[in-house]
Amino acid sequence: IPGAEDRDRGYWRDVGTIDSYFDAHMDLVSIHPIFNLYNDRWPIHTTSGMSLPPAKFVHGSHGRTGTAVDSIVSPGCIISGATVSHSVLSPIVVVRSFSDIDSSILLDGVKVGRSCIVRRAIIDKDVIVPPRTQIGLDAEKDRARGWVVTESGITVIGKGTVIVP
Repeated sequence: IPGAEDRDRGYWRDVGTIDSYFDAHMDLVSIHPIFNLYNDRWPIHTTSGMSLPPAKFVHGSHGRTGTAVDSIVSPGCIISGATVSHSVLSPIVVVRSFSDIDSSILLDGVKVGRSCIVRRAIIDKDVIVPPRTQIGLDAEKDRARGWVVTESGITVIGKGTVIVP
């Protein structure tokens, strides 16, 4: 790969399990990723066919600031008075005020309501997370709701799941 450093030369990760899929995403958001998406000598070309606006971070009042750190936030996302850290947000994800997303992967079209907490989770496409929902804080509660929780504690919510408040 042109522009590859010794550290990322030959990077490969089997993503055949939920845990390895999660770990591959967390590799990307590390401070110095072992697989560098920002290598300008090996650009990424996309053919998604969607024309989306850039990501937007809104609200600036104390305790209600839209922020994302150590994260990848795709086009069309809106972080509205919420905190996102060490996470990957796919296109058109919306995270509402006072919510806190950490070490998670939110796929296309996920909508997170106000005052939610999401930890070590993979939320598949088009899931709507109602206000005040907690995901990834209590494995037994997550399993009781019918969600998959891996041995390492990653909570997985399937595509289009309707979460009852």
